[in-house]
Amino acid sequence: MLVYPSAIDLSSSHLQFLARELTAHRRRIGSRWRRLDPGRQALLVPANLRCGDTYTRLAAGFGVGLSTVCRYIHEAVELLAALAPDLADAVKVASHKAYVILEGTLLPIDRIAADRPYYSGKHKRHGMNVQILADPAGRLLWTSPALPGSTHDLTAARIHGIIDALTAADIPCRADKAYRGASGPVRVPYRGKWHNLPPGQQAVNRSHARIRALGERAVSTLKIWRLRRRLHCSTTRMTDLTRAVLALHLNAG
Repeated sequence: MLVYPSAIDLSSSHLQFLARELTAHRRRIGSRWRRLDPGRQALLVPANLRCGDTYTRLAAGFGVGLSTVCRYIHEAVELLAALAPDLADAVKVASHKAYVILEGTLLPIDRIAADRPYYSGKHKRHGMNVQILADPAGRLLWTSPALPGSTHDLTAARIHGIIDALTAADIPCRADKAYRGASGPVRVPYRGKWHNLPPGQQAVNRSHARIRALGERAVSTLKIWRLRRRLHCSTTRMTDLTRAVLALHLNAG
């Protein structure tokens, strides 16, 4: 077995935050001796989710069994997912902002062509649809539960109750043309080809595009993790994975 030094492009605050939460979790459940202390268990999560190291490689590197690595990572991810804010919490934070940015993204998964609900015709690949809310600076505020990739962004926003929540709180929202038809405070670009629009509408669309570009910064917060690559895990774990990344970002970023 060959071993080499490696690094993870995260600050130590991420590791310290997760280690504290794991320590408290072990106390709550009365966990006794384990092969890895909370700090070493916490290190497994970014090694897997950030760097994409497989369970087999991590088991060899940390000197534990494959089932132990799987159990430790699942435990930490579920713990982080439970700490992530829900939509009501995000709307409460957003109520103090000038506006929010609504974006939809497709997180690729490993599926065969027969799995039609997971195939996105827009992106021409299988994946899971995740909606995000970002503040005016492009900072991630909330991620939605994952839906099959064939779900349209506007449909997903309605399923999750995003539009109703923003309307009730009277929070202005900027979104792309996929959300055309949304009611309430959601603003989208003017319809039509650029050269056919009058100068006033061109100016509005240009300003709208500058605002929405910051929403891509929030999307990149998810995609700099292994979520940008094709995942081989069960689709039921996608929500926990995105919420775990959100919790790390908000509490230790």
